[in-house]
Amino acid sequence: MNMLLRRPLYTFDEFCALIPDGQKADLIDGVIFMASPDNTDASEINGWLYFLFAGFVYRKDLGKVYVSRVAYRLSEHGGPEPDIGFVKKSRLGRVKRGYVAGPPDLAVEVVSPDSIERDYEKKRDLYEKAGVKEYWIVDEIEKKLTVLRLGKTGRYKQVPEKEGVIHSKVVPGFWLRDVWLWTPPLPDPLETLELLLK
Repeated sequence: MNMLLRRPLYTFDEFCALIPDGQKADLIDGVIFMASPDNTDASEINGWLYFLFAGFVYRKDLGKVYVSRVAYRLSEHGGPEPDIGFVKKSRLGRVKRGYVAGPPDLAVEVVSPDSIERDYEKKRDLYEKAGVKEYWIVDEIEKKLTVLRLGKTGRYKQVPEKEGVIHSKVVPGFWLRDVWLWTPPLPDPLETLELLLK
């Protein structure tokens, strides 16, 4: 079950001091949301996606990819920990030992039963306001991938699939067939990465 730590507005520094290593949590509008343990299907998808993003970004020398438990300081009272976050090379100076000072360029959230509202509403609003250029919502429950890209107006627009493929603009050259996510077993990650790197 999702747990909330409530009191008058936690600050980002308090959030970092309170949440122990290994505990996934988010600070949204001064409220701390502590996540339940992952279900195994969501965990496998998250690990598979991280492998692809991290391998692709490393080989193309585009920046860094962080998985879970890395907080992004968006404001005094905002510090989400996306399941996967990408920071481009030109912004790596914002990476500190215990957090990233600013938003990721791309955030991925894998939806769990206790995070549906948080991922689709609260984090969408938070990421949009912070200027996160792409936000990928991987809904293992509904078998749906939603990719949102920041438009010129500063608002998210959903990225349409083209022949079953989603392309990222923030991670140039990265693409994905969403059917891969919902057809067990997940494709071999090494073979998939080699395909993406061609």
